[in-house]
Amino acid sequence: MPELPEVETVKEILKKQIIGDTITDITINYSKIIKETDPATFRQNLIGQTFRDILRRGKYLVFVLDDYILLSHLRMEGKYFIKSPNDEISKHEHIIFRLGPNKTLRYHDTRKFGTMYLFHTTSFDIVNNMLPLKELGVEPLGSDFTLAYLKEKLTKSHRSIKTSLLDQSVISGLGNIYVNEILFLSKIHPLENSDELTDEDITNIIDNTKRVLNHAIELGGTTIHSFQSALEVSGRFQNELRIHMQKICPVCHGEVSKIYVGQRGTYYCKVCQVKR
Repeated sequence: MPELPEVETVKEILKKQIIGDTITDITINYSKIIKETDPATFRQNLIGQTFRDILRRGKYLVFVLDDYILLSHLRMEGKYFIKSPNDEISKHEHIIFRLGPNKTLRYHDTRKFGTMYLFHTTSFDIVNNMLPLKELGVEPLGSDFTLAYLKEKLTKSHRSIKTSLLDQSVISGLGNIYVNEILFLSKIHPLENSDELTDEDITNIIDNTKRVLNHAIELGGTTIHSFQSALEVSGRFQNELRIHMQKICPVCHGEVSKIYVGQRGTYYCKVCQVKR
């Protein structure tokens, strides 16, 4: 599943590709991706609209047009492609935006889990206070991600810290790969109880979250499993992974262990991440 660095990378690439382009037609091959708006209204409202900006909130892409905001969540395997109108349409290309005579923006999703929401406003602040965005926690790279904030969230929960960090209502944008990396760098066992962490532990989580995410963004995210390079995403952070899918710990050189936490493959070092 694409996480914050991958979505951020896609956002920046799309900004270079489609800002200033006007939607001249839309083909909808799988309408269930569109939420809370019927397909006919979706087409009618967006045809003639020009892409003015692209933002990101958590794992959502936020397309700002002349009169609307379009939210897009890639879910498990969603991707965007820029193609010629003459290129063959794949069976997994479910929403196709025609951008003038020579370009299309195609939403491709093998699993069909992705979602799109349309709002009749261009104010991000308004949309950010509406569903589905209002349920999200703070941005981990923002100034609101503080010791006071995270401590307040964690002390209310007896869940494992791995589960808490994956909860999008606590922190928006983190997924399995980066949480594994963050906990390893913080020397915290993934099954440690959230409400038993010290201030030092929580500070380490915050610092390492920013460190890991910023480095991943610099390298274009991680392209492993289903998230591949749809828009020339380099995904070089896959070469920097220290614990996720590794066999040997880079610190103590012991064997990396794998368990499942909430059905998510969880890699950790028994020596470096001792459960208290």
